[in-house]
Amino acid sequence: MNYMLKKRLLALLYPTRCPACRKVIFPHETFCGDCFPKLTEYRGNCVIRGAELFAAPFEYDEKISPAILLLKRGVKGNAAYALGSAVAEKLENLGISRKIDVIVPVPLHKEDKRVRGFNQAELIACEVGRILNITVSTGIVEKIRRTNPQKTLTKRQRKINLKDAFEVLDSVKIRDKCILLLDDVCTTGSTLSEITKLLKSKGAAAVYCAVCCKTPDFKKEDVENG
Repeated sequence: MNYMLKKRLLALLYPTRCPACRKVIFPHETFCGDCFPKLTEYRGNCVIRGAELFAAPFEYDEKISPAILLLKRGVKGNAAYALGSAVAEKLENLGISRKIDVIVPVPLHKEDKRVRGFNQAELIACEVGRILNITVSTGIVEKIRRTNPQKTLTKRQRKINLKDAFEVLDSVKIRDKCILLLDDVCTTGSTLSEITKLLKSKGAAAVYCAVCCKTPDFKKEDVENG
């Protein structure tokens, strides 16, 4: 069944809502007409070490945070569709979508995923993959060690925190491929940098990084990935 038809039928029972304010909207809409114009476009210059490019449609602030928090709390609703659509549009506008062979969502540790019940990066990745017709692979990278939130740590602590936290399970699937590494929010960029380095060490030809939202850019001396 056509995706949008399914969305319209589902809306008969569960009305589609704006993920920012919860106002009822049409099934094909991402955000309501009041919220969307108020969302802040990300215009920073974040650089992820080793990656070919970094992209984010929105800056993380109080206007977009309700949608991110809904997704993290499991009230998925329209959030994954709205955020994934924004990422896909950004990638198309930048001309990146034509270069990507496979989308890899940033993984959660298996215990964290068990508790939460899902990985929000996977939900967003599936929407991006559907829109751009690109394969999403959740079995390439695994988080093998639990870590502390990067935003709570110093630059030195971030390096230690992420060391050997991730592992590539199937290098054959990434060898000579152009990878889109995708997450919901980027704060310091350290996690994206660590996984990018790992993917390239296992044979990836190129790694592009994308997130739904980027926090306001750090000062140069505070940015872990330089």
